[in-house]
Amino acid sequence: MSARKVNPISYKSVSISDPFWTKYRNLVRDEVIPYQWDALNDRIEGAAPSRAIRNFRIAAGEEEGEFYGYIFQDSDVAKWLEAVAYSLASSPDPELERLADETIELLNRAQQPDGYLNTYFTIKHPDRRWENERDNHETYCAGHLIEAAVAYYETTGKTQLLNLVCKLADHIDSVYGEEEGKLRGYPGHQEIELALMRLYAVTGEERYAHLSRFFINERGREPHFFKQEADRRAERHGRESLLAEGYYNLYKHNYEYNQSHLPVREQEHAVGHAVRAVYMYAGMADVAAKTGDVSLLEACRRLWDNVTQRQMYITGGIGSNHDGEAFSFDYDLPNDTAYTETCAAIGLVFWAHRMLHLDPDGKYADVIERALYNGTISGMSLDGKSFFYVNPLEVWPEACKRPDKMHVEKVRQKWFGCACCPPNLARMIASLGQYIYSQDENTVHVHQYIGSETTVGLSGQQVRLSLESNYPWDGQIKLTVAPEHKGEFSVAVRIPGWCEGASVFVNGQKVSADARPRKGYLKLTREWDAGDVITLDFPMPVERIYANPKVRTNAGKVAIQRGPIVYCLEQADNGEILPDISLPENAELSARFEPGRLGGVTVVTAEAVRGDSRGWDTTLYGKKKRSKHAAPIQAIPYFAWANRGEGEMLVWIREE
Repeated sequence: MSARKVNPISYKSVSISDPFWTKYRNLVRDEVIPYQWDALNDRIEGAAPSRAIRNFRIAAGEEEGEFYGYIFQDSDVAKWLEAVAYSLASSPDPELERLADETIELLNRAQQPDGYLNTYFTIKHPDRRWENERDNHETYCAGHLIEAAVAYYETTGKTQLLNLVCKLADHIDSVYGEEEGKLRGYPGHQEIELALMRLYAVTGEERYAHLSRFFINERGREPHFFKQEADRRAERHGRESLLAEGYYNLYKHNYEYNQSHLPVREQEHAVGHAVRAVYMYAGMADVAAKTGDVSLLEACRRLWDNVTQRQMYITGGIGSNHDGEAFSFDYDLPNDTAYTETCAAIGLVFWAHRMLHLDPDGKYADVIERALYNGTISGMSLDGKSFFYVNPLEVWPEACKRPDKMHVEKVRQKWFGCACCPPNLARMIASLGQYIYSQDENTVHVHQYIGSETTVGLSGQQVRLSLESNYPWDGQIKLTVAPEHKGEFSVAVRIPGWCEGASVFVNGQKVSADARPRKGYLKLTREWDAGDVITLDFPMPVERIYANPKVRTNAGKVAIQRGPIVYCLEQADNGEILPDISLPENAELSARFEPGRLGGVTVVTAEAVRGDSRGWDTTLYGKKKRSKHAAPIQAIPYFAWANRGEGEMLVWIREE
């Protein structure tokens, strides 16, 4: 029996028409998906080669050649297919669908007779399948392909890719499990856990849910599987083979890196590779939803609190440590060396979405909102043709040559050799409709204020909802409720965690102050009629945000936020040496919308101060105290930085 308290509404059932997000969705459809297809086929001049499609042709025996790329190169194709599926749901495109079908046919030709599909091993090491799941990403690639297949089937009704991944999942099920002769193991890079639960949802095949549950339950148990498989490799290939493959790599050899240091129910703190972690947590939430496993749900909640209350950046980014792309420790949130991989913020959205349906609490939707408007879309340029892998909160371009900052890019890149983030971002934006609404039998929840329409079944009738907004620049929201006939049901609207003094009106009448939000949602229960209108007014003053004093790097500093948008200073507006700027405590912060800047954004201005550099010349140190002078500043949304060339950037500003 499902433990979900509310059910998600499919992306297929939601039509988005939103001033902010429609631009991004059109960008994904018109620019990003075609651009990424060209990248996968090595047609982008000056970009790192991918050769992912060529790998499949070689694996299918249609070309001669060697495997190229990372061991997980196949996953880029899978995520591209998944983004295509979501895009086709909102914008049918026969030519794009034909291209996707041809790609699926290629994958089908590359699949081995036993169901196995992984171009690296088919081409390079066919005798080493399933030898090293800690490092080899076989289940990871399979998981992304399963997710693509589910999405493509849901959108098009076509079964070729779904049949392919069922055959692949059946093969994996024959390799792993409790039964004698199977490996009692689990993935080195989690992803397949949540993918198998999606496959179960569309096929009804219990074996897939059981395999997901097995992977989660087995993780971290002793004797440790990764040690056992390494011993088997040493016996087969010699102990020196472990050195050659990097088995003793400092962070990979630490079981915390892949969250296998403890059984999942015993884990208290988020550790290790951030993307692995949040993909696993999402899978745990899916299994808890299906089974009602209380201990698994409690582990999810415990880990959620640790991530969001101690290890998350103000932008929704996670994973502060570049060594291992990992969480470090509580309150360790450096700005200029932050890793904060785009994929990690996207994975946080996936996990939050699942937690929200297990427990409809506004804190989960708040984090989705924070990540959506800040730490995810910062990973893509405004034209959709260049990308960030990491998303720091402070950049001095000259310092990026330092070894401890070499992971920080000064400008977005056309593509990456390890290109997990661009297609991941595309699939998230293309599937945005699934994050807006949820429902149970008598209540529809409104989580995100994205202009959209949907129809839901409530209290035995169909109810159409139409949401209009200019979010995130304006806090005025209009929600029209249109049931087939008069009837009583509930509409639960989220009051954002950043908002103070929200007002809610129904047909122009202010909702009584006695009606208080519960867990972030104001539940409006009444007899509704066609044309009833809920109006929400969320005041959006420019606000100063302070970090917990334990975040040492932000001591004496302030960040600027308006509504859900986090702001930054950029050299293009404020000159160089941004850390020299101080914001007086009494400085007024003003906001104005500028339609011609960065595609149309609200800019924050203030009168700050900065030191006078005159008289220093080449002197490195001196006794003379610098005088200060007024310096007007302009702050832009963090997501839009680095769209005007190379330059400094700063989120946390010294406060006078």
